[in-house]
Amino acid sequence: MIAATIQFVLSNIPSILFVLAIVIAFMRSNPQPASYRYLSWLLLVAVGANMLWAGLFHLFLPKIAAAFIGWQVSPFQFEIGVADTAMGVVAVVSFWRGLEYKAAVVLYVVLFYIGVAVGHVREAVTADNFSPGNFGMLLLLTVVQIVLLTWLLMRARREMPAAAHG
Repeated sequence: MIAATIQFVLSNIPSILFVLAIVIAFMRSNPQPASYRYLSWLLLVAVGANMLWAGLFHLFLPKIAAAFIGWQVSPFQFEIGVADTAMGVVAVVSFWRGLEYKAAVVLYVVLFYIGVAVGHVREAVTADNFSPGNFGMLLLLTVVQIVLLTWLLMRARREMPAAAHG
């Protein structure tokens, strides 16, 4: 029972962090527009903490990370681990920065996630890879975040005073 629960949580970290970010943003009240608040919390928790988790997993547990995605262990896991970790750090820092910094982070994350989504769909179609880490909830969450982060950024840019953009 405990082992199954731990495995469930560890296998669903991205979804758990996404829901946690939404719940925290909903529960917090501050003078900023809701779009800015949700964007900030999604970048901190759903992107930042999740990418740190993914990066460290690729760097220190490459066999487990590769198996979850349905891949073989590869030297490229070190590179993706470093990239994920760097993206996680930058997304975490964005929580305490202005909208222009957040915009740069969203641009990078969205472009990266588009590449990830295309790559995973291609893997499913060409290699019949329907592993949970390649094609499933994780892919759906990636696509949802592409749309949601972009939309929240556009709304925040319209709703935030110009002084808050820097």
